[in-house]
Amino acid sequence: MTTPGVDDAVQDKPEKEPVTERRLHPITPLRRAWAPVAVVIGWAVHDPDQTQRQLTRLTTTTLLIALAVIVPTAALYGFLTWWFTHFAVTDTELRIRTGLLFRRTAHIRLERIQAIDVTQPLLARVAGVAKLRLDVVGTDKKDELAFLGEREARALRAELLARAAGFAPETAHEVGEAPARELLHTPPRDLALSLVLTGATWGSLVAALVVPPLLWMATHSVWTVLATALPLLGAAGASSVGRFVTEYDWTVGESPDGLRIDHGLLDRTHETVPPGRVQTVRIVEPLLWRRRGWVRVELDVAGSSNSVLVPVAPREVAEAVVARVLPGVTVPPLSALSRPPRRAGRCVPVWWRGYGLAVTDSVFAARQGLLRRSLALVPHAKVQSVRLAQGPWKRLWRVADVHVDTGANKTVTARLRDAQEAAELLKSQAERSRTGRKGARPDRWMV
Repeated sequence: MTTPGVDDAVQDKPEKEPVTERRLHPITPLRRAWAPVAVVIGWAVHDPDQTQRQLTRLTTTTLLIALAVIVPTAALYGFLTWWFTHFAVTDTELRIRTGLLFRRTAHIRLERIQAIDVTQPLLARVAGVAKLRLDVVGTDKKDELAFLGEREARALRAELLARAAGFAPETAHEVGEAPARELLHTPPRDLALSLVLTGATWGSLVAALVVPPLLWMATHSVWTVLATALPLLGAAGASSVGRFVTEYDWTVGESPDGLRIDHGLLDRTHETVPPGRVQTVRIVEPLLWRRRGWVRVELDVAGSSNSVLVPVAPREVAEAVVARVLPGVTVPPLSALSRPPRRAGRCVPVWWRGYGLAVTDSVFAARQGLLRRSLALVPHAKVQSVRLAQGPWKRLWRVADVHVDTGANKTVTARLRDAQEAAELLKSQAERSRTGRKGARPDRWMV
């Protein structure tokens, strides 16, 4: 016996389309084949003396046999890990299934995706492939798809963002990548000059040139000098040449899915600053940059590793970009920042003059630093908690610190404020935060 209308309803219900799993680019096994080789190299580095003794015992025949075993094993491992790696996009999630012996399936909810970056290391650019990296709320590491064809990576990124924004699955792949309007481009000359005028560059370089000779005079040990000189030279290179290579051709563009950042001389990176997820913006002004009116803009983004918005730019240009990432926020001028009371100098001599505070209708702004000024802007809606700290010495001089905690697990501090002002600020900031969250924009893509 059948119930009238039930069979018709079952027949009219559309069947769910089967999930189609896809594999990564065929070049991926070459990347993963290095794992067994890396194990051998790691063992050799861990015990170099034993490695040297073993190498002296090897004959040519033994070495050829070892290579004949290691190379096919590495190739087979790379092929099998690629063969057993699949990914699929469903109506609600991205699934990544990996594992040769131990299976692992990652279910990434589309609404929890905060940023999707497309990166291309140098060799990947030559091969025409790219890596898709995903920032997801609640995870400490990034899931990634490496490697995909360059066009496929960009198309998949656009599809995932469209689905996360609420587009229907059958139309999400047709939306395509949203157009972008360029807001800023950093000339290579300005970037190079800014690195020359940065104190950290010269500090690390001087340390690399001065410390090793002093150690040699004191110890006459080559190993001690090398163990100290190499890290110092690496730090000097990272703060100068490394930053130039990473931040080369820095471009910021505005699109419906957030601010897009493209940069890199050797490895190209295509990042996105997610809308509504920026917790703090810092405007940094090193001493030697002030004559040219340059600043650097850094970010704290919840669920994302993006930390730089503008490597170097004139202040008015940088503030215009900040206005795009924090709509409705105006950067307080230096004249609007109030200093701590003069008695704060008893707690922190000289450097107390570098502290400042301004609270507007939209942001909590705190400044610190004399030589390297840093102005931190926290929208009231992003404040998670407010704390007042006052040690015995500060109680004696009637000053206190007010700490503002954000959703990116970072803290911005207004230091050495008058104790009564700090108590009033504690109460008023809590109220501003509640009011700000009610009127905050939704953290959604393409809205």
